Amino acid sequence: MRTRIVCTIGPASEKEDVLREMIRAGMDVARLNFSHGAHEDHARRVALIRRIAAEENAHVALMGDLQGPKFRVGDLPPAGIPLQPGATCALSASAPAPAIPFPHPEVIAACGVGQRLLIDDGAMVLEVVDHLADGGLLCRVIFGGTLTSRKGVSAPGAKVKVSSITPKDARDVGFAIAQGLDALALSFVRRADDVNELRDLVHQLGGNPLLVAKIEKPEAIDDLDAIIHAADVVMVARGDLGVEAAPEEVPFYQKRIIRRCQLNGKPVITATQMLQSMIHTASPTRAEASDVANAVLDGTDAVMLSAETASGDFPVESVRAMARIAHNAEAHLIESQRLTGMGNLRPQRSPAHSAVDVITDAVTCEAVELAEDIDAQAIVCTTSSGHTARMVARHRPAVRILTLTSDPRTRAYTAFMWGVEAELRPLPGDVEEMFSAAAAVAAARGFAKTGDRIIITAGLPMGAGAGHTNVVKVQVVP
Repeated sequence: MRTRIVCTIGPASEKEDVLREMIRAGMDVARLNFSHGAHEDHARRVALIRRIAAEENAHVALMGDLQGPKFRVGDLPPAGIPLQPGATCALSASAPAPAIPFPHPEVIAACGVGQRLLIDDGAMVLEVVDHLADGGLLCRVIFGGTLTSRKGVSAPGAKVKVSSITPKDARDVGFAIAQGLDALALSFVRRADDVNELRDLVHQLGGNPLLVAKIEKPEAIDDLDAIIHAADVVMVARGDLGVEAAPEEVPFYQKRIIRRCQLNGKPVITATQMLQSMIHTASPTRAEASDVANAVLDGTDAVMLSAETASGDFPVESVRAMARIAHNAEAHLIESQRLTGMGNLRPQRSPAHSAVDVITDAVTCEAVELAEDIDAQAIVCTTSSGHTARMVARHRPAVRILTLTSDPRTRAYTAFMWGVEAELRPLPGDVEEMFSAAAAVAAARGFAKTGDRIIITAGLPMGAGAGHTNVVKVQVVP
C-alpha cells in the first residue's frame, strides 16, 4: 500500500496487543492528541509504540498534535442552561449570572452585530445583536439546546487577534521535544507566520521536529501557498474547517489544498470523520469508503483516523478497512495517471525558486518517465533532506520508491510521503559506491532482483546538501 495511515492513539488503542495489530495493519504515523491526556499518559504510549515497532521491524513516526487556541464557555450549573430559539442571552468575560461566562475578550472584541457564534461544533447557534456596556455580547438564539460547561465556541469569519501557540501549547512543545517526537501539528493556522513562530520556538528549545500545518480556518486559504512553503506537511482538518466554513464548501477546499500541496511536492494528510461510523460498527458505510477513496484519487499522501482508533470500539478493524479502501483506490489512481499523464506535475514557481529547484524538478520528473519507459522496478533516491523523494512521489509513479538517507529526521519524514520507503544508513562519499549501495539495498529489500533495472537519483558533488539532486542513472542490479 502506498497511501500513509495516521492513527490517533487513545484509551481504545493504548494496549500492547491492539497497537501491535494496528502496526501490522498499516499504521505509519501515531498521533498523540495533546487536547486530551496528561504528559505521563503520552510518555507511556510513546515508549510502548517505539518498543513494539522495533519488535515488528516497522517504522512508525510519532506526531504530537497541539490543541491551539480553543474558545470555550466557562463553568455552568451541572444541569446546564437551556437556550430557547428566539430568546436572547448574554455572553460576558466578567458579568455574573445570568450572563453566560465567556472568558475570551479577544473574541468578543472581534464580533460585530450579525456575527454568528457556533457552540459545540454548531449544535447551537447564536447571533450577535448588540454590544453590552460591560463589554459583553447580547445574542439571539438561532438554534437552541442545553448548554453545559466548557463547550467550544467558534466565530466563523471573525478576525480574532490571538497567537496560534498558547501557553499550554508551549508546554506541550517542550514535552514533545524531550520525548523526541518526529512531528508537531499546529492547530488553527491562519498564515505562514504561525508556522514560522512554531519553528522558532522548537529551535529555541533545541528541537527540529517536522511541522504539520493544520488548515481548518478559511482565512488560511488566502495564504495557502505561503503556508505550504513554511510547513513540512499540511493537514486538511475538515472538522473545524466544516464549522468555520459552509459544509458544502469543504470538499472543494480539500481538493484545492491537496492539489496545491501536490504541485509543490509537500505531503498532505486528509483528516476527520473518514470512517466515523466505525467508532461503533465493525465496517464502514459506502459513503465513508467513497470518501477515503476520493481523497486518495484527489492525491492525498495520507489519511487519518481520529476517534475511530482513539476511543472507538474497533480500532484495529478501522485501520484494516482504511488500508483496504486506500489500496484499491491506488490501483485506479496509478492506471488513470498512466492513461492521462496526470502524474506529470511541474509546480508553479515563484521568483524565489532557485536554479537548484528547477534542476531537481526536471530530474525527478525525468526519473519517473524513464522508469516507465524502460520498465524499471524501482526508483532509488539518495537524499539528506527528503526533498528528492517528495518530488518523485508527487508524480505517483507505478514503480516503488526507495529512499537512502543517513538522517533519522528524513526517515521519519518519509512516513508522511505517498509510496516512499526508507533505508537509514550511512551514505558513501564516492558516487560509484553510492550507486552500488543503492542497487544492493534495492535487492536486499526486495525492490528488484539480479538483472532488473532501477533508476537512481543523486546529487553531485557528494555532500553538497539538501535539494541538489542533479543526476539520474539507469542501473542494472548485479
